[in-house]
Amino acid sequence: MNISLYRVAFLTILRKEIRRFTRIWPQTLLPPAITMTLYFVIFGSLIGSRIGEMGGFTYMQFIMPGLIMMSVITNSYSNVVSSFFSSKFQHSIEELLVSPVPSWVILTGYVLGGVARGLIVGLVVTILALFFTDLQVHHLGLTLLVVFLTAVLFALGGFINALFARSFDDIAIIPTFVLTPLTYLGGVFYSIHLLPDFWQGVSLLNPILYMVNTFRYGILGVSDINPWAALSAISLFIVVFFSLALYLLEKGRGIRH
Repeated sequence: MNISLYRVAFLTILRKEIRRFTRIWPQTLLPPAITMTLYFVIFGSLIGSRIGEMGGFTYMQFIMPGLIMMSVITNSYSNVVSSFFSSKFQHSIEELLVSPVPSWVILTGYVLGGVARGLIVGLVVTILALFFTDLQVHHLGLTLLVVFLTAVLFALGGFINALFARSFDDIAIIPTFVLTPLTYLGGVFYSIHLLPDFWQGVSLLNPILYMVNTFRYGILGVSDINPWAALSAISLFIVVFFSLALYLLEKGRGIRH
């Protein structure tokens, strides 16, 4: 086992992924910042002033953790799915597959590249949020842990999507028809306690609800669900997704024909 070789390969992939999205920052970092600013202005300032308090906090403070988490989810996912599928499309991934680098190093490099973009965008959105409301941190350790684990989970999801995708249209299906609805219905803009009992039960089937509420608990100290149980569920999903992505990569699913 050549640890030095693996380290060089991992750092090379990670640097490539980071340089990829930082080089084109007007396309990767600026749009989510503008989008989230519009959310803060429209939902937080204009509509929020009419809604009043929610969960004991101003509406702006209540939606702020959800908007940060939304940006982390979408960017960590989109970075990996677009980058890895582009490597497939250009056949440059074949160079990695024939190299003496294990699949887990390739997978980890791409995933952490997506995590880096998700966290950077999340940090940018957090800084923007400070112009609209005060930032409180109830549990710093939990806050940092859940945002990192969420970024890892959706980066893995983006990797799996890229493996199965056969065209650029395929990589837009999941974000458009799955991620976006789940995110908007994941408690970003409201507490599920406002819903009738039936729809509260339906909402509990949404995995993003657990991530948003755990992050909200870390910042504000309020949550609609048990944050520690949610954290365990996120960790379990990461193990499942990592195992599945590694298995598919080693089998050459969507790569070797």
